[in-house]
Amino acid sequence: MMISLLANDPRQYFAILIVVIISIILHELAHGWVAVKLGDPTPIESGHLNTLNPLVHMGVFSLILLAVVGIAFGAMPINPSRLRGRYAESLVAVAGPAMNLLLAIVGTVGLGLWIRMGGVDPQSPVQDNARLLLQTFGIFNFALMLFNLLPVPPLDGSRILANLFPAYRNLLNSQMAQGFMIAIFFALFLGGAQFIFSASYAMWSGMIGWVADIGH
Repeated sequence: MMISLLANDPRQYFAILIVVIISIILHELAHGWVAVKLGDPTPIESGHLNTLNPLVHMGVFSLILLAVVGIAFGAMPINPSRLRGRYAESLVAVAGPAMNLLLAIVGTVGLGLWIRMGGVDPQSPVQDNARLLLQTFGIFNFALMLFNLLPVPPLDGSRILANLFPAYRNLLNSQMAQGFMIAIFFALFLGGAQFIFSASYAMWSGMIGWVADIGH
């Protein structure tokens, strides 16, 4: 459980809190920004697009869940009926994971270049904390991208697939499928987290090794 990390490794605990909160806020803002560009002013009208307040984008319950259990979620009000373009819903949905990918690349490349130019001084608490934050930014954002692309409601992957394939949208709208999909979501969340983080760590280590020129 996340809260146990506070006693065992408080630096990692607060690094995860900071990274996840920032990443979810920017993830949701990316959804909203693309929605506005495609004709839906709902994110502006709701007041979500002009704030970085985690209470607006995540809510109290999500923040408490993150701090205690390690589970978090966000929301951006979107009205699909106001979007322009056949694939507008897919573009809005993919914007969130794309933001996570961008954040992962920025964090990983930043740390890789730092290592390549001389490395982090472990004797410096400031440098070591910055190293931990950049590392967490890279790994967790790769994980958030992969997780959100799973084609299961309420994740972004399901919205992308439903927009591209009407048959999948019809399946999601059926009453029988809704309960089944919820069960799949929780099974993936509980049982698939290890695989997602293993994959994200592999992506992170491969990229940072290439940028930092480790082993060459």
